[in-house]
Amino acid sequence: MNTKTAFDLIFRNARTRASATPLDIGVASGRIAAIEPRLACEATEIEVGGRLALPGFVDTHIHLDKACLLGRCAHNHGSVSEAIAAVAAMKRDFTVEDVYARGARVIERAIVHGTTRMRTHVEIDPRIGLRGFAAVKALKRDYAWALDLSICVFPQEGLTNDPGAEELLIAALRDGGEAIGGCPYMDTDPNAHLEKIFDLAQQFDVDVDLHLDFDLDPSWWHLEEVCRQTERRNYHGRVAIGHATKLSALPPDRLKAAAARLAKCGVAVTVLPATDLYLMGRDATHNAPRGLTLAHKLVADGVLCSVATNNVLNPFTPFGDASLLRMANFYANVAHAGISEFDTCLDLVTELPARLMNLRDYGIAPGNPADLVILDTDSGTNAIAELPDMLMGFKNGRQVFERRKPTLFHPQA
Repeated sequence: MNTKTAFDLIFRNARTRASATPLDIGVASGRIAAIEPRLACEATEIEVGGRLALPGFVDTHIHLDKACLLGRCAHNHGSVSEAIAAVAAMKRDFTVEDVYARGARVIERAIVHGTTRMRTHVEIDPRIGLRGFAAVKALKRDYAWALDLSICVFPQEGLTNDPGAEELLIAALRDGGEAIGGCPYMDTDPNAHLEKIFDLAQQFDVDVDLHLDFDLDPSWWHLEEVCRQTERRNYHGRVAIGHATKLSALPPDRLKAAAARLAKCGVAVTVLPATDLYLMGRDATHNAPRGLTLAHKLVADGVLCSVATNNVLNPFTPFGDASLLRMANFYANVAHAGISEFDTCLDLVTELPARLMNLRDYGIAPGNPADLVILDTDSGTNAIAELPDMLMGFKNGRQVFERRKPTLFHPQA
């Protein structure tokens, strides 16, 4: 390397998933400038010591506006509708300051767990108005130093049956909403709900990210209507469905057909393990179904998929630490992933969700932002198997967190 090529920072001896041997990663002006063995240049150096460097985790589906609500209501909710009702009762009293404080708590946990990109779904309706949206816009601005936050606005409690919701959605899309979602199973006219969501998506040229088919009855679904709308509007690659737990209830032949349909029309699937497992199958007295759609199997059939957080510490999911690595490990356990599939499980929280969000500048490659996290392991497979410590993270070449390795204090001889 010619010493005239200036770097601001060099990561020495970093392993990447693309290289079997450690390499140096040179950073200039916040972007990756070179990936080579033994870069020869004067710059600040960080010795990685053969540990794994990842381009940061990507959370495609989280609800910052209704996180951290434990303690505000009883939490023995046994169904999706009961969880929705519990939050609906609380959100009338949400303030901008309240949403901001709870969202910041989750974002900061996500940052120290290595997340660098995130899409948050924000409820827009006459009960909450635009207060949650205003708070999340402020979070996007205030945490841009560590995380790229994209805002997906959606009507949780219906649309055609909720006067005023459409006008509020339009106001949010005019004021920075970057994607639009929907929840057709909460609407009295699900197909009209979907039609209107796709209309608004086209009007504002934004992607669609829906909550869909969130139960275990495979005798009916809205998936086909979503595929039809996607094809009719040439929205291939711009539509995602979250939960889709009905897919977990399909026999192999029907699942194969559904996967082919999703792959053909370019509709992605986001699996939300913590929530899906918590809420599905609760009425079973024995042999309770998991209710978890097998994302890594769908990937093998050509469907773009991700695994994401969804809810944190609320009636939908009274657990959570915003760690996508833990979520991928959790998913791999429950989904019976084989060792040879562990790398795909890591893909579900890195490369694949980056594709789902149509991120064009993601990954450890020259020209991309130097968004990196260093894990205390040496391979993608071991990242899933070991659930290693996240040692440090960088956004645009600037360090945003550090976690020191634990020290054992052996007894004196």
